[in-house]
Amino acid sequence: MPSKHIVVIGASAGGLETLRDLVARLPADFAAPVVIVVHLSPDSPEVLPDILSRSGPLPAVHVRNGDRLSAGRIYVAPADRHVVVEPGRLRLTRGPRENRFRPAVDPLFRSAAQVYGPLAIGVVLTGNLDDGTAGLWAIKQLGGVAIAQQPDDALFRSMPESAIRHVRVDYIVAAREVPELLVRLTSERVTVPAGPLAKPPSLDVEVRIAAEDNPVDAGVLALGEPSAFTCPECHGVLLQMHEGGRVRFRCHTGHGFSARSLVAEVNEQTDVALWSTIRAMQEGALLLETLGQHIQQHHGGGSSPAFAARAEELKRQAETLRQIAVSETADAGEVVREGWPD
Repeated sequence: MPSKHIVVIGASAGGLETLRDLVARLPADFAAPVVIVVHLSPDSPEVLPDILSRSGPLPAVHVRNGDRLSAGRIYVAPADRHVVVEPGRLRLTRGPRENRFRPAVDPLFRSAAQVYGPLAIGVVLTGNLDDGTAGLWAIKQLGGVAIAQQPDDALFRSMPESAIRHVRVDYIVAAREVPELLVRLTSERVTVPAGPLAKPPSLDVEVRIAAEDNPVDAGVLALGEPSAFTCPECHGVLLQMHEGGRVRFRCHTGHGFSARSLVAEVNEQTDVALWSTIRAMQEGALLLETLGQHIQQHHGGGSSPAFAARAEELKRQAETLRQIAVSETADAGEVVREGWPD
């Protein structure tokens, strides 16, 4: 096992502003590598390392596959790639998306826990939903240090709030206090157990999945019982996993979801399907009106009234669905954002 600490940080919405302030307070002689995942869309402009390098004394770079970890250096996950920690180095992968994202925070945190054990320090910052909670739990299970931003200090409180609710975090601090805390923690001497650490049963399997191993060969089918739900990504059956009082899901192709992220994805797909149905009905009404006009003009009327009646019926149905789609009662995402019962 490596003899020095690693700091892994996860953020989502509001992460840019928070990270700029955080790295500005880290000293030039910081004693550990810092690896950061911020949720990005695949086509995001890759400017975060430049911004962070200008914000503080530590150089920041995008992770390149096989990068060796060096103290006093910031490594940022690029768009559309997970970052997996290996002994002394980093690996980039296109493993299955987790919690609707690639890069996701949980794969980074789990792999850091697997390799560094008590020398891993995980930090969950501002963001929506709950990516990072399962990974921070793994860090804590293997003796590492768990830090969460004070939710009242976060631009978006959901991610740190979830971490605090489900993980026995060691420190809950404002973002401006994190750098000083990291300096102190990385300077402390940590006793690493001589024997093998008691890993959560799912840890190795999920790290292998993120590292692009075949999920079935990695053992995904042993992670939980088949549920009644299908994967929004690939439509395979989701396995239901129980971990630390929480429920999570994985399909046999490897896509992973927390309960919150699964609800968010289903809600988004329901919204897409609803508007697609509205569009189809409106197009059907327009088609019937056009055909009715054609019959009226070229065939002396005929069945044009029936076309017009059916077109009006489709318009009424489409408007009913449109009113549902735009109403607050259709926003199941409100449950995810505000009313989650955990």
